Amino acid sequence: MLQKAPKPVRKPTNVTIDAALVEEAKALGLNMSQLAEEALAKAVSEEKSRRWKIENQAKLDAWNDYVDKNGLPLAKYRLF
Repeated sequence: MLQKAPKPVRKPTNVTIDAALVEEAKALGLNMSQLAEEALAKAVSEEKSRRWKIENQAKLDAWNDYVDKNGLPLAKYRLF
C-alpha cells in the first residue's frame, strides 16, 4: 500500500510584486502562490547546488587530478 506524502506546512508570506504583473496574472487565471513557490524552490535548489560546488571544489579537483594521472578505477572492466 502506497503512503501519501505529508502535505508541506504552508506559511502566509507578504511579498511585493509589480501591480500590473499581478493584474495580468489574475486575468490569465494563474495561481501566483503556486508559481512563486515553484520559482522559489528552483532558486533554492540552484543556490544549494552552486554552494555545494564551491565547498567541494578542492575535492573535485583532487579527484580529476587522480583520474588524469591514474585513469578511471576499474576501467579494465568497462565493456565500452
